Amino acid sequence: MPISVTTSTTGEVNIVHVSGEIDVTSAAVLRDALEALIADGRRRLTLDLGEVTFMDSTGLGIVVGRLKKLTRHGGVLTVAADHERVLRVFTITGLDQLIDIRPTLAAAVTAAKEPVA
Repeated sequence: MPISVTTSTTGEVNIVHVSGEIDVTSAAVLRDALEALIADGRRRLTLDLGEVTFMDSTGLGIVVGRLKKLTRHGGVLTVAADHERVLRVFTITGLDQLIDIRPTLAAAVTAAKEPVA
């Protein structure tokens, strides 16, 4: 299944909507979308993985790399995900302890609006 990446905005939070599979052949599309927002000065991002059916370590690397970059710039990255296969990748790697993952897009956007500690 090919990847699709679109963006939208809710207040000061930019949402990156992803559908399909995030793997070594498609991860660059996600990376480029996130990098463009960060380069444009966007500091509150929510990654909507609600329509993602598979994500491998390449996708995780993209997410972690952008999280680190945002954190260095005083930003925040939240993730909306409820698909068991996607959540399992975050859990197995322990990244669910590092990344703010919420079960719904609304909850992830709300978390992205909270003050950065």
